[in-house]
Amino acid sequence: MTFEIVKPEDIEKRSMEIITSELGGRTWPEPQFSIVKRCIHTSADFDYADNLVFSPDAAEIGVKAIRKGADIVTDTKMAAAGINKRKLALYGGSVHCFISDEDVVAEAKERGCTRATVSMERGAEVAKMKPVIFAVGNAPTALIRLAEMIDAGEIKPALVVGAPVGFVNVVESKEIMMRCDVPFIIPKGRKGGSNIAATICNAMIYYKG
Repeated sequence: MTFEIVKPEDIEKRSMEIITSELGGRTWPEPQFSIVKRCIHTSADFDYADNLVFSPDAAEIGVKAIRKGADIVTDTKMAAAGINKRKLALYGGSVHCFISDEDVVAEAKERGCTRATVSMERGAEVAKMKPVIFAVGNAPTALIRLAEMIDAGEIKPALVVGAPVGFVNVVESKEIMMRCDVPFIIPKGRKGGSNIAATICNAMIYYKG
C-alpha cells in the first residue's frame, strides 16, 4: 500500500481538489460551491451535493451579513465551538449559544418545552438589536420555534441555516422553514448536524470572493 505524501498545510487544498474531481464537472455559482465542497469535506458525504437547498441568493446574503457584522446564534455547544469565532470577530460578529444557560434550563422545565425552543427565543432578543444568522444543528424544535416567530413577524433573521439531524420531526421542521419568507440554507432530509451547521457558517466566513 502506498500513501500520497502531502504537507500538513496542503491537506485541505488537496482534499478540495479530490472533491472537485469526484464531482465530475458539477459546479455551482459561488459562494454556493464553496459551501457544498466544505460540507462534503467535513462529512466525506457526497449526498450534500444533492441535498443542500439554497433559497434565492442565500449564500451571497449570508456572506454579506457576516461582513457587515452579523452575529450567529446556534442551538448547540458543538456548533458554537466549531464556528471560527476569531475570524467572525474581525467582521464585528459574535457567536451565541444559550442552550445551557441556567435560566433557559429552568424556563424550559417550567414550560414543558425543549431548551432549544427557549434558546431560539433568547436568540430573537439578539436579533432585535443587530442582524443574526440562526444556525440550527440539532433540534427540530429550534427550527419550528424560529418558523413560528418568523411567521408571527416577531423576528426577521438575516439567514437561517437549518441543519437538524435525526428521525423525529427533522424532515418536517425543514419543510416548515423552507416555506418561511427568509433566506435559508438547508440540507433536506434527515442529514445535517452541528458539524454541518458550523461548516456552512465557516464557509461563508472564509469565503474570499
